Amino acid sequence: MPFRTALSGINAAGEELRVIANNVANASTVGFKESRAEFADVYAASDGASDSAIGTGVRLAGVSQQFGQGNIGFTNNKMDLAINGRGFFVLDDNGSRGYSRAGNFQVDREGFIVNNSGSKLVVNGADEKGSITGAVGPLKLDRSNIKPQATNMVEVGLNLDSAQSRPPTTPFSPEIPSSFNHSTSLTVFDSLGGSHLATMYYAKGEKPGEWEMYTLIDGKDIKGATAPPFKPDTLTFNAAGHLGAINGTAVPPGMIEYPGFDTGSGAEPLHLKMNLLSNSPITQFGARFNVNALTQNGFTSGRLSGVDIDDTGIVRARFSNGQTKTLGQVALADFSNPQGLRPLGNTAWAESAASGVPLLGTPGSGSLGIIQSGALEGSNVDLTAQLVNMITAQRNYQANAQVIHTADTVTQTIINIR
Repeated sequence: MPFRTALSGINAAGEELRVIANNVANASTVGFKESRAEFADVYAASDGASDSAIGTGVRLAGVSQQFGQGNIGFTNNKMDLAINGRGFFVLDDNGSRGYSRAGNFQVDREGFIVNNSGSKLVVNGADEKGSITGAVGPLKLDRSNIKPQATNMVEVGLNLDSAQSRPPTTPFSPEIPSSFNHSTSLTVFDSLGGSHLATMYYAKGEKPGEWEMYTLIDGKDIKGATAPPFKPDTLTFNAAGHLGAINGTAVPPGMIEYPGFDTGSGAEPLHLKMNLLSNSPITQFGARFNVNALTQNGFTSGRLSGVDIDDTGIVRARFSNGQTKTLGQVALADFSNPQGLRPLGNTAWAESAASGVPLLGTPGSGSLGIIQSGALEGSNVDLTAQLVNMITAQRNYQANAQVIHTADTVTQTIINIR
């Protein structure tokens, strides 16, 4: 009798409507992946059927999730992450691993980067130098201040005008502008993070191509002189305008190393090296005085002011003193058969025997996608297609119900035979 066959069709249409309803309900769920009901026909004979065998209905063979790319929308939160391409975020839920495409992360009270369910984002860790290591685990932000770093290297790149004449006033004094030709300054830091003003003064020497450089920190001679005459470093340039010697010693290396300078702040003495042959070396050309480079490697203490994540998943902390620190790199996972993943709810999945083991990597490596910070991947549900599928499922339901009605009419006709 066709009753059971039609009943299986009604059940199948009902299951398809449930799948469609779940897709429509999650049309705005971040990182959601739509599902598709897949059906198979049923025959009474388990070991095969003859050529004239008639099927006995339909059954739900499975609900397959479709891991196509969802639309990426931009937000104002840098902790929001979207994957453009293949891969899943790796989540740690009290030791259990989960996988998700939803990147709406935030920082909890303990400093861990977590999603709305409290699962922690897993990253490849970094060492103190900022190099990515093989250690994989949850990322925790350190909110403590970073300690200061004393300046030990200053790089100077500038041009001294070869047409300049020797200053009319001697000896050099920082308080007498006519005793030097040019000057430039930068801030250096001691071991306590205290700032000090380092000023370099340049005076044309008596010999052609010769310049005198005086270095003062907070108005004190770095070489220890307390009053004029201060002790200069003699820079000698060749006919091509390049630095040829420092204090009579040929270059390279072009480095001046000063003895420890007591800043008077209670910090350790400053031990400075001055590099005059950096990427923008000091020169003497027939052009106006101009500074091309003036840098130092010290900094004061700083507190965490923000976190940046680039497209390769590198997580960097920004501090109030302008420094950055690499904290780790977002880990992504891929699977041989993503459709075999087991849904956990909260837009997360777990590995299964059907999915295979997770293949961990970093964004942009292999077949894995890249990370977009300040963005979220929306649901990949196509509402128009779902509404069309809903109409089709409804028609199937009505058609199977009509089969039952027709079969009932035929049966009643047979019963009425006298």
